[in-house]
Amino acid sequence: MTLPTKTPSLAVYGLGIIGSRVADLLSAASYPLGTWSRSSRSRPDFDDDAAALADRSEVILFFLKDAPAVRETFEAIRPTLRSGKSLINHATIDLETTLFLESECRAAGCGFLNAPFTGSKVAAGNGKLVYYCGGDSSVLEDLRPILDVSSPQIIPMDSASQATVVKLTTNLISACTVQALAESLRISRAHGVPAETLLDAIQGNACGSALAAMKVPTMEAEDYDPHFSLSNMLKDSRYAIDLAEKAGLNTPAIRCVSKEMDTLNRKGLGEQDFSILNSQFKSDNSH
Repeated sequence: MTLPTKTPSLAVYGLGIIGSRVADLLSAASYPLGTWSRSSRSRPDFDDDAAALADRSEVILFFLKDAPAVRETFEAIRPTLRSGKSLINHATIDLETTLFLESECRAAGCGFLNAPFTGSKVAAGNGKLVYYCGGDSSVLEDLRPILDVSSPQIIPMDSASQATVVKLTTNLISACTVQALAESLRISRAHGVPAETLLDAIQGNACGSALAAMKVPTMEAEDYDPHFSLSNMLKDSRYAIDLAEKAGLNTPAIRCVSKEMDTLNRKGLGEQDFSILNSQFKSDNSH
């Protein structure tokens, strides 16, 4: 990989399933790198002072969990933002927070790119995330080499807000699809159809997808090792419902799935994969 003539110093904020793997890729690509998260990590590049890290970094990448975490961290680093710096938001957040970041970065003279992604744990580790990128086109081109380290596909959006809307609406589809897969799996199994037979039928049908190929076998095995957590999908479903309400739309499917995810989350299952929606059909209903 060819790095820019002047390699910018980077700071990754948020070291969860995705952020930690992207940080490893950036470090392997020889970018000067610092990392931070709200809980201390045993990494040689870790800095427990969010503001100090931002102050010495030219490009700041947010892989934080939700809008409150983004706003709290942004306030901590706000005094360090200035011309010559850029902030890339990779967190899936609400539309209001997206517009807030864009406005505040503009006021500080700091470049801003909103780049939420699709792709889970395996994709992140293999540098196969797909970014929905909204913001000034010149900022995107300047930052593209950094994005290329973890992504083979960057989909430009007309605006920062459009990137957020696309991310939330595509996650809405994933959440509702997994609920439908869980229902079809449980109905089929109750009537003697093996999961493998159902999956073969799904994959030969117009409803077939990579998501079905991934989730049906793990749901049948009751393997909920997190690739994308239930708590994150629940959060995204709420942001999608908020978008719908702002547009005056009734969206019963995602409301129903969000309610089921909330029930499971309250049972302490939030850090399991969101395909744990399948567990709502266990006959003993125990978790």
